[in-house]
Amino acid sequence: MTGQYVPGTCNIGPEEIAIRRRAGHAGLAVTAALATVLFRSDLHPAWRLTLALPAAGAASGYLQARQRFCANYGFRGLYNLDARGQEQPVARTQARDADRRRALQITATSAAIGLGVALAATLA
Repeated sequence: MTGQYVPGTCNIGPEEIAIRRRAGHAGLAVTAALATVLFRSDLHPAWRLTLALPAAGAASGYLQARQRFCANYGFRGLYNLDARGQEQPVARTQARDADRRRALQITATSAAIGLGVALAATLA
């Protein structure tokens, strides 16, 4: 870990990383539970597309934890390497732009993973 804010690379510390990892675990659990219900039901397979949301949420949590980067903070121009609630503003415009690009990348990747999971479940 770098232990310091790096534009577009690292904007959260250990406590925030742990929160993102737990969000990933929760999203994965919801995805698995919903998939179990949907596969065991008589509902039309198109209902399995609903797996996209929790799967994207799980992917987002895990990606943010792994990359040490909070997409929400990136969009809002913030960083937090300390305890929860100690967010700091990003001062430089170039740094905020780099953070927004990384936040968009995480968001798009999470959405693509969620959609991929949902499509795979629908076709199964």
